[in-house]
Amino acid sequence: MTGHSDATFHGFGLGLRTPHYQDFLTGTVPVDFVEVISENFMIDGGKPRHILDQIRERHPVALHGVSMSVGSADGLDRDYLHRLKALADHLDPLFVSDHLCWTRIEGFNSHDLLPLPYTQEALDLVCANITLAQDVLERTMLIENPSTYLQFTADSMTEWQFLNALCACTGCSLLLDVNNIYVSAVNHGFDALDYLEGVPADRVRQIHLAGHSQGKDRLIDTHDQPVPPSVWALYAQACRQVGPVATMIERDDDIPPITDLLTELDMARNISSNDRRAPA
Repeated sequence: MTGHSDATFHGFGLGLRTPHYQDFLTGTVPVDFVEVISENFMIDGGKPRHILDQIRERHPVALHGVSMSVGSADGLDRDYLHRLKALADHLDPLFVSDHLCWTRIEGFNSHDLLPLPYTQEALDLVCANITLAQDVLERTMLIENPSTYLQFTADSMTEWQFLNALCACTGCSLLLDVNNIYVSAVNHGFDALDYLEGVPADRVRQIHLAGHSQGKDRLIDTHDQPVPPSVWALYAQACRQVGPVATMIERDDDIPPITDLLTELDMARNISSNDRRAPA
């Protein structure tokens, strides 16, 4: 592997979304990088790829996938991997990431990030799939912790123990979604600080910040709200735990003007700067 998961990069960025294309193409947006959904750009040619190429001339890019399905018992889709590799080779991204979940079975893509049992059998499967993906991509992957709404009675380890073992087995790195930690902690009744203390801090390369919504009886990871105070507080603790890493604001619905997101990004900069100097 070429080790393109850049351990030295710790800038602040935004997810690139269609309503903000013109902001990035016609003005100067004060970000250190942008993150794009990999699948939106995995077809050669066309307007989206052309726009991304122009933005790439101004900003480093991170690729964030939603369909690799590293937890799939069917194994990974080789055609998908080769198309992702072609995009990564073209863009030379900061990171290539996807989620600890499964989305696909027998060729059917659910387009949802479905949970895994945290068992040795599941760990072995995910390790094999991530090892294959990294071998094909010739890059170290970042794996993101999911938000979950149920737990399996067969679980034999916590999510952070699972991630620890995954990193040790495959050499992958982590994309730590602080909002997802908070959502899952509230939904399942564990301590979010135990989670932060349990993940391998030296493997975290990137952090996501987002908002969530209150469902009938649990929190829902909707990414359609500003980052709430509870997640900002957890981010401050994460900064103490993992040190300086790339951080971005993720907004996928009810997308506001880019100035609103840049205000949130300034908050992340300030919290990161202050809390890296504070004692844990």
